[in-house]
Amino acid sequence: MCGIVGYIGVEKPISIVLGGLEKLEYRGYDSAGVSFLDKNGKLATVKKEGRLANLVSAVKDMEATEAAIGHTRWATHGKVSEQNSHPHSSDAFSLVHNGIIENASLLKEQFFKDVRFSSETDTEVFVKLIERELAKGSTVLESVLASFKLIEGNSAFVVLDKKQKTIFGIRNNAPLVCGISESGANLFISSDPYAVSGIKNINISTLYFPENGVLCELRLENQEVKFLGLDGKPSSEYKVESSFILDQDSGKGEFEHYMLKEIFEQPGLVRESISHYFKSGFSLNKIDFKKVDRVFITACGTAYYAGLVIKNYIENFLGKPVYCEVASELRYKKPFITSGDLGIFISQSGETADTLACQQLFKDKNVFTLSILNSKNSSLDRSSDETMHIYAGQEIGVASTKAFTMQCLVGRFFVDFLLNNKLDSSLKSKIELLSNRMRDVIERSEEIKKVAYQLYSKTAYFFTGRGDLFPVALEGALKLKEISYVHAEGYASGELKHGPIAIIDENVVNIAYVGLDLVDKTVSNIQEIRTRNGIIFSIGNTGSKELTEISDYNFHVDLEGLDEFAPVLLNVVGQLFAYHVAKYKGTDIDKPRNLAKSVTVE
Repeated sequence: MCGIVGYIGVEKPISIVLGGLEKLEYRGYDSAGVSFLDKNGKLATVKKEGRLANLVSAVKDMEATEAAIGHTRWATHGKVSEQNSHPHSSDAFSLVHNGIIENASLLKEQFFKDVRFSSETDTEVFVKLIERELAKGSTVLESVLASFKLIEGNSAFVVLDKKQKTIFGIRNNAPLVCGISESGANLFISSDPYAVSGIKNINISTLYFPENGVLCELRLENQEVKFLGLDGKPSSEYKVESSFILDQDSGKGEFEHYMLKEIFEQPGLVRESISHYFKSGFSLNKIDFKKVDRVFITACGTAYYAGLVIKNYIENFLGKPVYCEVASELRYKKPFITSGDLGIFISQSGETADTLACQQLFKDKNVFTLSILNSKNSSLDRSSDETMHIYAGQEIGVASTKAFTMQCLVGRFFVDFLLNNKLDSSLKSKIELLSNRMRDVIERSEEIKKVAYQLYSKTAYFFTGRGDLFPVALEGALKLKEISYVHAEGYASGELKHGPIAIIDENVVNIAYVGLDLVDKTVSNIQEIRTRNGIIFSIGNTGSKELTEISDYNFHVDLEGLDEFAPVLLNVVGQLFAYHVAKYKGTDIDKPRNLAKSVTVE
């Protein structure tokens, strides 16, 4: 969602903040802004709708001294406009905000009935709360702490104090990280550690991850980051990482889009997983799996579909009942969770608000929690009993590709570890085969591109699969709608006749995943579409004469020997199909409209 970057130090603040924001463009946004202290000590603010490049052009001749904060906004409260963009400024301070103030309307009614607001945002309520405290004679620091106690919801704020030349940051269930260079002459704060890689020629040697309700104070003269609790007293509630390894973005290279690059990276990442998990080894010592009776898997979006794949692994290999739920639904239910359960939470960012809320629900019940993540030191990572990292590297494209693959893979490693207390060598051989087959599919990308050209102008797309292939039918449809803006749905093949078949005509495409099992049933479902003039694109085990005859297009994939990894392989075909359809439609593939990479609000 929204990206936050703040800097205070001896280098050029505007340039550094813009560099950090550039690294956070992948999160999704619709406007950008920056506040800074100019040469006269005044607080200046510049905001622009659209891409960050618009802001860069607007401030190219401006200079700042010592401090700046910046923001990329993904609109929630209020339309996309400069007026609603961040930062929001007052005479004494400027601030940026990530999240939602859930009681903003109540606070307006309680304190600001006769106050005129200049924006439609909930963020401006926090500005007014701070101003209210300042009017009582409080400092900006004291005002931030007092105001923060009044708000509800997941939020992170970064505030630039003009008089003190100080940056404050405070959070509640929204990401925030501080950093400092080895010399102490450069201090940094952001909603994402990845923004550090946007800082040129400065070595941020230490990162700090504050807990909820802990205020960070960045002041150049102190050459340190201070931490205070809501009572204003020093706090030790933060994690320090002084030997962190940050995934560096090497750019798109020869690829036109990050998404395509990340699809092409998958065979290598799959093979590298052998080194991460087989050679290096791993342990899960904090959870007593002998006491686990049931498993709950919770996630959102693509991670949820990976959870459905992992659910099949756990049920098929371990024989334990698994409940896989969308986090935004589970958190408002009253699930029958007991001490004999295990909660598994899947997330690319580790900052997904609904998933974090579900994890807290399990922790409140004293249930073991395991997370499958791509982001070390994220909120979900720090609060889990155990974490299995997927080692996918930074995923820049908003539509997840390689993270899904690696989440499924690591879920399978988890199951094998429970079966054998180690990873079996036969699984290693299957992983190597999966890597090779993925490479084969990618080398045939041109074939998929040709099919996409024939189908990109159709009106609707149904992805279907049976059994283990149903989750990737859901994921395939999600990928296509995310980046192509077309109507796409994923269905269990046998469900077509229970409603969707009513809209089948010559402009509707069925992308049918065909496995090694239930082939006859799958063929029958395809026939139902074919009879109604629907267009058939079959993917997978399509070598039979019957499938060839009834399919308008087919892409045969060798599934022999892959067993439970067949869905992961076929999903790569769906990723490439979605990419090429979007390319023909001319959409913004890496930054699709209305979407954000890290969803830190409900």
